[in-house]
Amino acid sequence: MRGEDIILDLDTPETSGFGKFEPPPVVMETEEEEEPEDESTDFISSRELRRGRLSHDEIRKLSVFKNYAAGEPNCRLYIKNVAKQTEEKDLRFIYGRYINFEDDIQKEMFDIRLMKEGRMKGQAFIGLPSEKVAQKAVRETNGFELNGKPLVVVSFLVYWSCYMVSYYRHH
Repeated sequence: MRGEDIILDLDTPETSGFGKFEPPPVVMETEEEEEPEDESTDFISSRELRRGRLSHDEIRKLSVFKNYAAGEPNCRLYIKNVAKQTEEKDLRFIYGRYINFEDDIQKEMFDIRLMKEGRMKGQAFIGLPSEKVAQKAVRETNGFELNGKPLVVVSFLVYWSCYMVSYYRHH
């Protein structure tokens, strides 16, 4: 008997227990997990962040991202290419979304240092409560256009862990 002569009826009682064989459903992969939009207007939404970010192709074309590396995971971020009209409140609007302000430790660890003059002008340091939160912030905010300039965001390598920074702030 040749293969084309075999006909299977999958809806017979003998085969109905196995169900139908179908290709798996197509799942669209996204770069980031979708998060429910919060109702807070105190901080930027994930939707606004995605809309304001440059594409990977756009980032690759800009010299400010030449030799870009996200850095070793750390709870402190280093941000460069900050527009001169940017204020601390602008950075708080973006990075405050990563903080639970009901948690005193997270509130204490959240720190913004915006350099407005001298050689460090156009740079900022952001302290976040954990390496995991900081890694998420790097992924979501690197390439975000703030005041007409894309932020270059990396983990800031320091010699103390997040715990030690917190410990020395309190003692």
